[in-house]
Amino acid sequence: MSSIQKPDLKSWIGHVKRKKRGVPEGLWIRCNGCKSTVFRKDVENNLGVCPEPNCDHHFYVTATTRIQQLLDDDSFEEWFADLHSCDPLEFMDKKSYKQRLIDEQQKTGLREACVVGRGYMRGRPLVFGLTDAAFIMGSMGSAVGEKLTRAIENATKMKLPLVIVSGSGGGARMHEGILSLMQMGKVSAALARYHNGGGLFISVLTNPTMGGVAASFASLGDVIFAEPKALVGFAGPRVVQATVSMKLPKGFQTSEFLLKNGFVDRIVDRHELRTEIARVIDYCGQ
Repeated sequence: MSSIQKPDLKSWIGHVKRKKRGVPEGLWIRCNGCKSTVFRKDVENNLGVCPEPNCDHHFYVTATTRIQQLLDDDSFEEWFADLHSCDPLEFMDKKSYKQRLIDEQQKTGLREACVVGRGYMRGRPLVFGLTDAAFIMGSMGSAVGEKLTRAIENATKMKLPLVIVSGSGGGARMHEGILSLMQMGKVSAALARYHNGGGLFISVLTNPTMGGVAASFASLGDVIFAEPKALVGFAGPRVVQATVSMKLPKGFQTSEFLLKNGFVDRIVDRHELRTEIARVIDYCGQ
């Protein structure tokens, strides 16, 4: 009589210990507006706006994405792409400024915090510029100021409308000291010459637009649009509150607060921004 063979108790251990399949990282993101967890692809397909009903939170989008959203396909011609900051002060904090610039370039794929050039928006030629908060918070160093100034001067010579989308939370770049602060006056002076030449400057404020950017060119538009709930101002609300030692009004330094107090002409949803800019260009005969 044959004996019963004992089962191999170790045969199923490999199946129990196998690595569980998880959700790939980055598929879902948390909305800072409604606090919901939303599918990243849905956000991207919605121009970087939260797809949840009654939310309308505008996520950060990269410089490349912003150009694709606003300008006609393959119409953008970048100017001064190789222009970048040096290290005039040999600045050092946790790392050297020179190394910080290299790290930021590798992280973002940008040469600097500003991109300028010529393009078309619904068939209308214009000079276009933007600042990107991903590159040292979009702070205005000497290269950013120089690129914006040259773009404005070209718009003056070519008699083209000028659109600058501001997304800067850093203001003047401390790593360059007074050389950075000088850019506020330089860009503003170029805009004054552009204005005297009859140019149309449309400024678009996104979240965030702070510091020296808000205190200079971003506030000098002939028409100023802002995305919903964007933080716009010089110093942040907490700094202002600590300085004046009083409670700030509800919604202080948001697009809605600025519109109510006359600092912004219109709040425009990202889906309508391209159409509204083209409409203003047509209305002003540019």
